[in-house]
Amino acid sequence: MDRKKAVVIGSGIGGLACAIRLQSLGFDTTVVEKLDAPGGRAYVRRAQGFTFDMGPTVLTVPHFIEELFALERDHARLGEPDFPEHTLGDGARVTEGTSGGPATSRYVELVPVTPFYRIYFDDGTHFDYDADPDKLRAEIEKIAPEDLDGYERFHRAAKAIFDRGFLELGYTYFGNVRSMLGVTADLFRLDAVRPLFSFVKKYFTSDKMRQVFSFEPLLVGGNPQKVPAIYAMIHFVERTWGIHFAMGGTGALVQAFVQKLEELGGTLRLDSEVERIDVVRDGRRRRTTGVTLAGGEHIEADLVVSNGDYAHTYLHLVDKEHRRINRDALVKLRKQSMSLFVIYFGYEKREGDPDLQHHNIILGPRYEELLTDIFDRKVLADDFSQYLHVPTLTDPSLAPEGHHAAYTLIPVPNNQSGLDWDALGDGFADKVLGFLDERGYIPDLKERIVYQSYVTPDYFEGTLNSYAGNGFGVEPVLIQSAFFRPHNRSEDVENLYLVGQGTQPGGGTPSVMMSAKMTAREVARDFDVPAEIANGVPAGVA
Repeated sequence: MDRKKAVVIGSGIGGLACAIRLQSLGFDTTVVEKLDAPGGRAYVRRAQGFTFDMGPTVLTVPHFIEELFALERDHARLGEPDFPEHTLGDGARVTEGTSGGPATSRYVELVPVTPFYRIYFDDGTHFDYDADPDKLRAEIEKIAPEDLDGYERFHRAAKAIFDRGFLELGYTYFGNVRSMLGVTADLFRLDAVRPLFSFVKKYFTSDKMRQVFSFEPLLVGGNPQKVPAIYAMIHFVERTWGIHFAMGGTGALVQAFVQKLEELGGTLRLDSEVERIDVVRDGRRRRTTGVTLAGGEHIEADLVVSNGDYAHTYLHLVDKEHRRINRDALVKLRKQSMSLFVIYFGYEKREGDPDLQHHNIILGPRYEELLTDIFDRKVLADDFSQYLHVPTLTDPSLAPEGHHAAYTLIPVPNNQSGLDWDALGDGFADKVLGFLDERGYIPDLKERIVYQSYVTPDYFEGTLNSYAGNGFGVEPVLIQSAFFRPHNRSEDVENLYLVGQGTQPGGGTPSVMMSAKMTAREVARDFDVPAEIANGVPAGVA
């Protein structure tokens, strides 16, 4: 195959994963990134000796990472994943051996995090979410013993959804209605289309257990009251392969992906914002010829993959005369996910500090009503829930000696709310940090902080080019899932593709890596990549 040229817009995890796969397929691949460093939402902020991951910090399914690092030039391995046998099955346990395979270990060190999350309730009690089935049942018995039987039934139902929805259908690309109709009956049979929170309520009577087993879609931009119950599989994905952390932070994983891309012959260009996806017209056909950068430079390419925000890609990078399907009205009609307010802070350690964990979920006094405020009413409520991340409990190198680096993330309405974050930001940050101090999560925090900054929905809209400041792309509701989610192959422009959280299958680090393989498969099919390349197996990899 003559080597053709590919351009990938954006160096998020999905974009880099797709670029690595395209390079291994035989394309000369260039990644163009607006910012001065790679990562997109996984950008890294460094200040006063602290290192802060600005985006994703929860890594699951390390086999997907291993598969990327095992790729070789002209050996793309686009077949179904070969999950290690010891990580599957009802009795599977997460161990150190599942974190980093031999290929991964050459680039980055992954370590398991246990417990997965400590979930704090507003009354001061907490629940340690863990892969160990005995520990998990002990936590349920401690807080809601009446729900032990319900958990067993939920566990079986979640496993059935996981087996069908993830292991069997995880890499299914729903490019047409026929592909969707083939699985609809199964989804109804598994009760996987009803809202997740409603699904969870069937099995648990305790409000606390309902929150514990429904909150996870918030980590990918979904409202537990609205996402389909197929998201119950997250419980089993985490239980099967665990939650992991890249030593040095998620940014170390991003840099490792860049290293892998460059070793394969690919190129990353920073400070290179795309102004336009170039399209030529031949009758009713429209075909991309590359991209034009903000400075006017044209980069010629046989195909373009956008890892940018779905709405931004079509509304701002593809001229409307070339869009018959993804017209302005349709793009703007799609419901966007909520946004985020994230505070990055460094503080002094003290003897006798409370026993925080690496990942902490701190729930407010309301659950369902707060979700409605954020997603539907789009108002900034007086109360809030937050995800407090303290990675220096695992990797002290991320902060100066004697200090912790942390961030706390609060779901907030996206910018369709009309909230003025220039006016609200400082006060809201003080309120959140004051809460952590006054409620005893980090006592005397205000006295101990040595560095503090924050981002608002305006950062997502202005810096990351996310439509309406969304934090996770298109919201994962039922009518925006599978076939109804934006497609990885553009319906409007030939040789234009999309990848990442805004496309199929959805948000979250494993999903965007799955999205990269889906998109690469479509490219391989469209460009007639020989089967021995598309499904090749690198030397030394079974």
